[in-house]
Amino acid sequence: MNNIAVIADSCASLPDSFYDEYRIAWVPYYVHLGTNQYRDHVDITRDEFLGHMREGIVPKSANPGPADYVAKLQEAAGRTRQMIIYCMTSLGSGAYQAALLAKEMVSSEISGLRIEVVDTRNVSMGQGWIALEGARLALAGASMEQLLALAQRMIPVTRMLQTADTLRYLYLGGRIGRAKHLVGSVLNLKPIISMDDGVIVALGQARGRLATYRKMIDLIAEKVGLGGRIKSAIVHAADPDAAQTLRQMVEKAFDCAESLTTDLSSALATHTGPGTVGVCYFPASALEA
Repeated sequence: MNNIAVIADSCASLPDSFYDEYRIAWVPYYVHLGTNQYRDHVDITRDEFLGHMREGIVPKSANPGPADYVAKLQEAAGRTRQMIIYCMTSLGSGAYQAALLAKEMVSSEISGLRIEVVDTRNVSMGQGWIALEGARLALAGASMEQLLALAQRMIPVTRMLQTADTLRYLYLGGRIGRAKHLVGSVLNLKPIISMDDGVIVALGQARGRLATYRKMIDLIAEKVGLGGRIKSAIVHAADPDAAQTLRQMVEKAFDCAESLTTDLSSALATHTGPGTVGVCYFPASALEA
């Protein structure tokens, strides 16, 4: 029996079926198209959102507010006294602070609750893996202390490597300069971005997709060794063929204890655009207490 309510958000980019299967409640981020605001994956589908981007609309995203988390916590309080919220890196979003405020609000309203808020220092399925493994542990009857200990083991070794099909959205979002955008576009250079203790970092670039995927494999191998045992999730924005190619390369190079393919959240695709593809992984040994 799961006596710990697990809450994540749409940026975790988990496969849709996993939220029900592992009883993970989720809070949507917000995306803005012109003057219209939508709840990520609630009011607008990923395909609809990316279709607008292809039409030339430059979107924006916004994190959930305290009220969004309060609603989920109040709902969970109807069935349990213990709750844990897994947030994307606090250095890239205000969701962590919103969740902390919601914790204070609900705790003052309802006595006897234990609410933990975890800053995963990750994003996309980096965040998603930490929430998913926590939910699996909760379903197995683990204690809150065990969930928190697992998160602390996973956070420093869970990594995202991602590349964009175009540099346009990175440029428009202010993440690269105009000169780099122009040179990169002309030379067909694909950037590789990652997270380092919660901060977005550039790990290099390569010319063309396959060369970029090979560089990703090399970067993973630097951390776990070729043939290392990992759990891997390929995340993409409307490019299943690229996702399949990268997945096959990862599965060939490493011993994948689990291998998934899932869609990138629209709130994250805001910054990289259609055609984004990446891999989020962690060494399977992190699951061992």
